[in-house]
Amino acid sequence: MANNELLEKIRHSVSHVMAEAVLQMFPSAQIAIGPSIDNGFYYDFDLPRPLKQEDLEEITERMRDIMREGKPFERAVVSRSEAEKLFRDQTYKLELIRAIPEDEDVSIYTQGAFTDLCRGPHVESTKQLNAQAFKLLSIAGAYWRGKETNPMLTRIYGTAWESPKELRLYLKHLEDIEKRDHRKLGRELDLFSLHEEAGPGLVYWHPKGMRVRLAIEDFWRDAHYRNGYDMVASPHVGKAWLWDTSGHLDFYKEGMYPPMVMDKADYYVKPMNCPFHIMIYNNTKHSYRELPYRWAELGTVYRYEKAGVLHGLLRVRGFTQDDAHIICTPEQMEDEILEVLRFSLYMLRSFGFEEIKAYLSTRPEESVGTEEKWTSAAESLRRAIEREGLSYEVDEGGGAFYGPKIDLKIKDALGREWQLTTIQFDFNLPERFNMVFVDKDGKEKQPYMVHRALLGSLERFFGVLLEHYAGAFPPWLAPEQARIIPVAAPFESYARDVADVLTARGFRVKADLGDDRMNAKIRNAQQEKIPYMLIVGEREEADRTVAVRMRSGTQENGIALEAFAQMLAEQVEQKTR
Repeated sequence: MANNELLEKIRHSVSHVMAEAVLQMFPSAQIAIGPSIDNGFYYDFDLPRPLKQEDLEEITERMRDIMREGKPFERAVVSRSEAEKLFRDQTYKLELIRAIPEDEDVSIYTQGAFTDLCRGPHVESTKQLNAQAFKLLSIAGAYWRGKETNPMLTRIYGTAWESPKELRLYLKHLEDIEKRDHRKLGRELDLFSLHEEAGPGLVYWHPKGMRVRLAIEDFWRDAHYRNGYDMVASPHVGKAWLWDTSGHLDFYKEGMYPPMVMDKADYYVKPMNCPFHIMIYNNTKHSYRELPYRWAELGTVYRYEKAGVLHGLLRVRGFTQDDAHIICTPEQMEDEILEVLRFSLYMLRSFGFEEIKAYLSTRPEESVGTEEKWTSAAESLRRAIEREGLSYEVDEGGGAFYGPKIDLKIKDALGREWQLTTIQFDFNLPERFNMVFVDKDGKEKQPYMVHRALLGSLERFFGVLLEHYAGAFPPWLAPEQARIIPVAAPFESYARDVADVLTARGFRVKADLGDDRMNAKIRNAQQEKIPYMLIVGEREEADRTVAVRMRSGTQENGIALEAFAQMLAEQVEQKTR
């Protein structure tokens, strides 16, 4: 048996043991579902009172007692009437039973006095569960079946492993994740904030955070111009006609903000940029000689995400997509796809992500566009992936109804996978908006259109980047690249001079002329994760040098100011990490 299959059985079994322990504590509790998930498990309960953190300790001890008893997990198939009788006092289980298709078995699993409606699989006995290799992690709220109109249940999350050593390693991993949490770092480093009072899911960028964001944007724009893109900008709102034509009001209305009525018409804030780019295209006629167009926009969009799924910068309601649309002829398609994939990899690697995997999603059962278009587009995507030497998986039938796509996922410093880049064909919008170009034969034809986001959104990418570097951005991205620290008050004038020289060179620097002692100033700069501290005193002023202290704690003395400026310029230019 593969290790991950065994772990899934262990975690599912531990979730049942947890449910048994909870029912021992709360005999009147209603139980819902308790699956295994990545790295752990959870179970949802309807309890007579809210759980406290100390309750987890008692539940844990009861679970260990159950495991030591060595109760077998026994599977049985029962009739619907038997199942309904067995769970007659369990409202959620009865609802689940009635949702099971008529042609499927109703299976139950029993360990000791506890029985649960379950498909399995489980380990053979609770003795196979290591009583020291699991931990209950947290308590959360969860709507029954994920619907906000349903009752709010209590969810207990936990993790389980084969051995205590694996558990310790995983808990250490969780500690590392917590230290890198972008919300925590955002507060500590004064980068951004979110305010429920002013609207959940809407980001406030502080000066330091904006410095990083602008460094990302400047690099993004420059790279796009150098790679043959043009910039466009579009409004934040559009009439209902636009979203009706694009299909958003048919398929995506729940994810859009409610309309605003102006001039006796409904206007919607945009959830996507693509219809606006199409309006620019349709503003004039086009010949095959003009194609391809590569139009990019850092376009802020708004999506009415449910409050329960909002999560720092990673899931917000207002965000800026690094969006682009490529409009080309069928003959240009393959070269364009290869180029956009190459460009995507260049961008991701420039930010320090080297482990990149591709996922190719192909035609689903329900789709628009001809078989010929789907086949040629999917093969273009596949060949581009293979030519770049990327490892990839194929998600058969996983494409959107309007075209196949490539997703690129990166691994961060903790080995977590994040989906960033999407390269998406669209056979739907060109037809809906009647996009055409005049081909060589003088006939009007429909162009190919590719949606493309390299970083995803600036907000989410910033959060991923912040966690990847644990707030210690490389010099080219750091909000403050160097802090100039005089050893005493008489050398503040030279500290100002150093700051002026470096600022004039375009660097982000600051002279610390406060009343703190030098060591306190150094400590403050290290806590702010500033790459370089330039210590200046009598010798440095006389020689026009600086003592360069890195945030790692190492220090080099007697570095000429011009030599430091040249070194920093090279690091910024080369995106040194």
